[in-house]
Amino acid sequence: MKKIGKTSRNYAQAELAQLYQKFETQPHGLTSAQAAARLQRFGPNTIQRTKKQSQFKQFLKNFTSLMAILLWISGLVAILTNTIELGIAIWCVNLINGCFSYYQQHAAQKATDSMLAMLPVFTQVYRDGQLQQLNATEIVPGDVFSIQAGDSVPVDARLLSATTFQVDESALTGESVPESKDVLYEPGEGQFAETNMIYAGTAAVSGKATALVLATGMQTEFGKIAALTHQQKKTLSPLQRELNRLTKQLSLIAFSIGIVFFIAALFFVHYTAAKAFIFALGLVVAFIPEGLLPTVTLSLAQGVKRMAKKHALVKELNSIETLGETTVICSDKTGTLTQNQMTITHVWTPLHDYQVTGQGYQINGKIMLDNQPLASTTTSELEKLLLTAALDNDTKLELNQQDQSKNKLIGTPTEGALCALVGKAGIKLHTLQQKYPRLKEFPFDSRRKRMTTVHQTTNKTYLVLVKGALSDLLPKCTHLQFKEQAIPLDETHKRKINTANQDFAAQGLRSLGFAYKEISQDQVNLNELTLDAAESGLTFLGLTAMTDPPRPEAYKAVEMCRQAHIKIIMVTGDSPLTAKSVAQKIGITASEPRIVTGAELEKMSTDELSHALSGEIIFARVAPEQKYRIVSTLQDQGEIVAATGDGVNDAPALKKADIGVAMGKMGTDVAKDAADIILTDDNFASIVAAVEEGRAVYSNIQKFLLYILNSNVPEAVPSLLFLFSRGAIPLPLTVMQILTVDLGTDMLPALGLGSERAEPNVMQQPPRARDAHLLRRSIIWKAFGWYGLVASAVSALAYFFVNIQAGWPQQVLAASGPIYKEATTMTLAAIVFCQIAAVMNCRTQKESVFRIGLFSNHQILIGIIFEVALLSILIYTPILQEAFNTGAIGWQEWCMLLLIPIPLFLIEELRKMFSRKFFN
Repeated sequence: MKKIGKTSRNYAQAELAQLYQKFETQPHGLTSAQAAARLQRFGPNTIQRTKKQSQFKQFLKNFTSLMAILLWISGLVAILTNTIELGIAIWCVNLINGCFSYYQQHAAQKATDSMLAMLPVFTQVYRDGQLQQLNATEIVPGDVFSIQAGDSVPVDARLLSATTFQVDESALTGESVPESKDVLYEPGEGQFAETNMIYAGTAAVSGKATALVLATGMQTEFGKIAALTHQQKKTLSPLQRELNRLTKQLSLIAFSIGIVFFIAALFFVHYTAAKAFIFALGLVVAFIPEGLLPTVTLSLAQGVKRMAKKHALVKELNSIETLGETTVICSDKTGTLTQNQMTITHVWTPLHDYQVTGQGYQINGKIMLDNQPLASTTTSELEKLLLTAALDNDTKLELNQQDQSKNKLIGTPTEGALCALVGKAGIKLHTLQQKYPRLKEFPFDSRRKRMTTVHQTTNKTYLVLVKGALSDLLPKCTHLQFKEQAIPLDETHKRKINTANQDFAAQGLRSLGFAYKEISQDQVNLNELTLDAAESGLTFLGLTAMTDPPRPEAYKAVEMCRQAHIKIIMVTGDSPLTAKSVAQKIGITASEPRIVTGAELEKMSTDELSHALSGEIIFARVAPEQKYRIVSTLQDQGEIVAATGDGVNDAPALKKADIGVAMGKMGTDVAKDAADIILTDDNFASIVAAVEEGRAVYSNIQKFLLYILNSNVPEAVPSLLFLFSRGAIPLPLTVMQILTVDLGTDMLPALGLGSERAEPNVMQQPPRARDAHLLRRSIIWKAFGWYGLVASAVSALAYFFVNIQAGWPQQVLAASGPIYKEATTMTLAAIVFCQIAAVMNCRTQKESVFRIGLFSNHQILIGIIFEVALLSILIYTPILQEAFNTGAIGWQEWCMLLLIPIPLFLIEELRKMFSRKFFN
């Protein structure tokens, strides 16, 4: 076989005899022997999925982040310095977190894999001159196959025959209206528009055809786009980059403090080098947030869990936080912002412009005139138009009486919209079909853009009904239906009709014209009635105007994005007018946005595109690689880009974007595979909910940082007192007690902060700036200069409270024995009870905790109970008293401890109230 090197446009223009010669085939297809040889050469007709990491590598990845490596090293150093319990504790935290992260991602991936649909299983193929049912994977170039309404197209092919054949190409082009196909070549508008070509990944919606296979598998246009998607490599998410930065910052702080304290222990207290090292190591470990990774993982996992309830499947944990940082959403139109269900909104006749309510294929609306429901549809021109819409129609609408949103369309969306219109008029289609049986039809074709049917009547006439594009229908009309009679169609009438059509087009509506005539049965032999005779001398009835309506929830979702300072850019394969109409209707753009077509985008330089993206803009009729270019340019401008879509044409942009969002119901296999998040209900509003969850995740990580950093100050101050008093003040808090706070009492409350829900005003704030970081100055100031200092003062007071009861300052501070143990225990306990107040204060940044519910976060409450219980066990269990240098305390001390959180919490509530009032 000769090498295949031509483009689809070349194949569309070639003579069939040339293609038969090139592919060494015949009109009745290949032999089994030829097909077997070609299957060996070209391989099965399958789309290769993105190569995934092995499960072992995915598992290992959870233990090799910068923070995880730091914890492995810290644990090793602890073991080498003979603090084995400490080392094992740190390693256990790392292991538990890594396993938990892997489990979450593995579960999400399994759910995604179960959703991914494959190419059609069986196809009718001619082999050895006979039509056989074969697995679609066995089709090879040169095969001839048969296809009909309802079948998916498994290959790229050239049509050999076609009868009223229409194909839904929205998965490739984004165009919501099916394309009519014919054996005769016409170039069409845009990519994949050749009338005699069909492409893999699309679906036949009406008629039937036979076709010659030109390309299979990864050589199809579908496969080429999938290959482009596979070439894209995901970079680190913003959260991963920020966590790496934070790890470096905290490591630098921790080791700097460790070096300072090591030197101070040597020269101020005259510790031996080994003892000074262990002392310094304890402080280093104290300043390394061992709970950061578990908290981040749990916070992301909680967000994933909440999103699953809102019909969003998150494939990777980091994706949800990235969506929270999104500054731009590049959204497809068809099936994403709209319902992908054509709906008639106007019926225009020479007398009236009727409005039609209801959306989609549900029979839940009415025909209105001057905002009043029409009492009757018996006016002659409207009645005849509805009759034509009902009978000149090959589509069926199967009604679901329990839930009309599940009505099933068998046929084309345009004719489905006509069926819904007829239903809203109260017309019984079955009754009409019995009264006016169809005798003959002239199917729709893309050249004449009309469909005509001939029906029997009761008065010895044939009723000829015609519908089609106005530009091709109006020249066939000689009369106009005006009330009860047909009057001559003059130029004035034509201008009025064309003006109405242009007005609908300006609104982004698609119009369809209707006409009819009656022929006496005595004047014509039905078998001899020609197409030209049937479609001449027609009487014009009127127009219907239809649209693919926006999803009802899209309006609110777009408004929430606007409030959240997130820019939405529509990037679609649909027509410019339709895209503009939808964008304006749901509030994406103002009255006059700039509209750039794919042809115009092709000619734009990168600088011109960057300038255009700074304003309100819509992209229409764009090719897949152009969507990719738009996303890439936005990222070069520093934007965090989320791209949404459902077709294979969206997949490269989904993969390139910081966050790719695919539609689960309407989405193609390639789009789902490329995406980070899959919306199982195809609901654009779910993206906004995900943004809210993502912002909550980032906020929760900052709350966690504030919580764990503030405890570092009261942990360090006792060591400072010890060092700078040159040992006169015995160490108020031992290294093991510091680790008790970091790896014990602090952990569960900190994890509880990770599950905190979004604050009420989170979607009224802009996305965080690219140069903003997790460890902000405000957090450092609040942790070290406010919460930390207060906790240091309280814990120091608790330490001296015990010593005062024992006779200090008349007696020296106890450096050992029961009094010393009781004093260090009170220091530890005071820090724990200060942390109870801190965890409640950290739940909000400015909002009152009373507003979100004092006891609404059950995980924090459980954490508080746990830390008090753990503290009690350490205080009163003899074996642990020895290990952690603790001693029993009395009821007076417990009373003091129980009073600590209340004033600290109320003072912070007053500060927040003051902040809301004067600095909001």
